[in-house]
Amino acid sequence: MIRVAVIGAIGSGKSYVAKQFGYPVFNADLEVSKLYTKSKKCYLKLKKILPKYISSFPISKKELTKAVLSEKNNIKKINRIIHPEIRQKMNRFIIKNKSKKFVILDVPLYIENKLNKKNDIIIFVDAKKKEVNKRLKKRINFNKKIFNELKKLQLPVEIKRKKSDFIIKNNFKHDSTKKNVKTIMNFF
Repeated sequence: MIRVAVIGAIGSGKSYVAKQFGYPVFNADLEVSKLYTKSKKCYLKLKKILPKYISSFPISKKELTKAVLSEKNNIKKINRIIHPEIRQKMNRFIIKNKSKKFVILDVPLYIENKLNKKNDIIIFVDAKKKEVNKRLKKRINFNKKIFNELKKLQLPVEIKRKKSDFIIKNNFKHDSTKKNVKTIMNFF
């Protein structure tokens, strides 16, 4: 099994690109959302460390936003609870799909959290900043302050680009994205 990690800036289209491979995709953002809405264990841990902000289950985005924007270190506190859970879920996903030729890992902080293994294929999704900003503003509940806090957690795109095996230029057009993915798959 070949592990393919899809990385890039927030809003660059990583999840869309990951789906184009046609193999099982582990979407970390989706799994994080599930933890907030379905994991009592995470709720209890977060409530314990952030009692001023986390008060009800399922955890609402409103509560999380308030926690992140109110105190500088709250995002790190949240990540210390959430990231190990996501790592476990990813490992279970990989084991479950070990008979597949490829697994696609859509994990925004893949390199930052040292999840990459020696033989992983890393694909950087590159998109024009202007286009990304336009798309982000269309997102429901887009919050510029939260975006800036999340961006601080990520390595600069130049470093991610250098650490990648392939770069897909995402112009947000289905045919060219599909063609770029196919070109990469032809290497294997």
